[in-house]
Amino acid sequence: MEVRTRFAPSPTGFMHVGNLRTCLYGYLFAKKNNGKFILRIEDTDQERYVEGAVEIIYNTLKKAGIEHDEGPDKDGGVGPYIQSERKPIYLEYAKKLVELGGAYYCFCDKERLDSLAGDNGIKKYDKHCLNLSAKEVQDKLDSGVPYVIRQNIPTEGVSSYNDMVFGEISVPNADMEDGILIKSDGMPTYNFANVVDDHLMKITHVIRGMEYLSSTPKYNLMYDAFGWERPEYMHLPPIMRDATHKLSKRHGDANFEDFLGKGYLIPAIVNYIALLGWAPSDNREKMTMAELMDAFDVKGISKSGSILDEGKMKWLNSQYIKELTEEEFVTLALPFFEKSKVAGKYDYYKLAKLLIPRVEILSDIPSKIDFLEEFEGYDKELYENKKNKMDKQIAIEILEKCIPEFEKINDYSEENLQSIIAKIIEDGGYKKGQVFLTIRLALTGAQMTPGGATEMADLLGKDESVRRLKYSLNYLKDW
Repeated sequence: MEVRTRFAPSPTGFMHVGNLRTCLYGYLFAKKNNGKFILRIEDTDQERYVEGAVEIIYNTLKKAGIEHDEGPDKDGGVGPYIQSERKPIYLEYAKKLVELGGAYYCFCDKERLDSLAGDNGIKKYDKHCLNLSAKEVQDKLDSGVPYVIRQNIPTEGVSSYNDMVFGEISVPNADMEDGILIKSDGMPTYNFANVVDDHLMKITHVIRGMEYLSSTPKYNLMYDAFGWERPEYMHLPPIMRDATHKLSKRHGDANFEDFLGKGYLIPAIVNYIALLGWAPSDNREKMTMAELMDAFDVKGISKSGSILDEGKMKWLNSQYIKELTEEEFVTLALPFFEKSKVAGKYDYYKLAKLLIPRVEILSDIPSKIDFLEEFEGYDKELYENKKNKMDKQIAIEILEKCIPEFEKINDYSEENLQSIIAKIIEDGGYKKGQVFLTIRLALTGAQMTPGGATEMADLLGKDESVRRLKYSLNYLKDW
């Protein structure tokens, strides 16, 4: 048997993290088992349809490195792969299900349906139209009375199935309602369309969120009524915003594009999302797509929800950043350099060398380098450092010795700067920390910088370094 999984998103906007994880697991499972991964667009809910959302789905999968084997743009012989183009198919199978006794026509109007609400306000259909005779049904159809087609669920017994993650799931039939399969406009509901599509597209393993755990028995009743083989099911635990709240598109929780906008690298995003609810047997954290394919095993999927820990995600992203070349970093970081106050004023490759080991996400870049243009008027108290036995007077002494030495340098390089500073330390009997801290503060005015004294001096260049050292000397003398 060829393994066939599917990803069936609704085109309602950007790709939510939970949807992307479902997609990723379906892809990994198919590839691990030498199977096929199918993309299907579920657009029957036209009220929630967002223009351009289908393109977003394609672009997200392409960026993430998830390549579908079949889909709207790759016909595998079981299309169309867009639900709105399959409307006649659903109606045909719904009528077959009626003939088989698994569904029936319902002609109840809104007024009657509203009357079914109990004391708690919940409506449960009472199978009223199931009792209509064949002639009554046909007369209403011939007269053009509006109708829906409802599933006919047994009132007694229990429906059970085995889930690959959660084990045996059982739901009393009495707890399930005769839900609508075909709406009055002829469009199918998700509950019906997904069953028909999964069967006709030969899906062997259905991978989706655990919110469908209790609905799946309804689907299985339809499989059984048609005489179709049930697929295997893998339901996934939720991704949580915190201990009590699930991630939700409705609440504006993170989507794939949000993470890109923050400066996360795509391999890091995919890697981290894979670990939200799953772990490899060896508990590795950093894995390429190929490594994820090789390691993916259902046994590693947790039954509990996973909290999206952005701190952990940032750490993982930093590991990917550290592997970038300076050229790769500059290419990826360019939009963030351009958003900074130093845009176009410094050598981005020199900045890259300083930032690569120190940046967690690329959007951190402006905050780490803006000090270069926010120099004057900084906090003088920074020079008061007990750990390095530093104070205003020592800083003034050091700067008075540094400035003429900096001015004399012909070959202005980090290596020569190191030599000059070493001589100042030796001749003056200073501690290394006193001199390096003084120069760094005098050059930047910042408590934290992405490099030390010589790196900052090299970045700024001779003229600007001397200017800043003189400014800081006078600034301290006026204190």
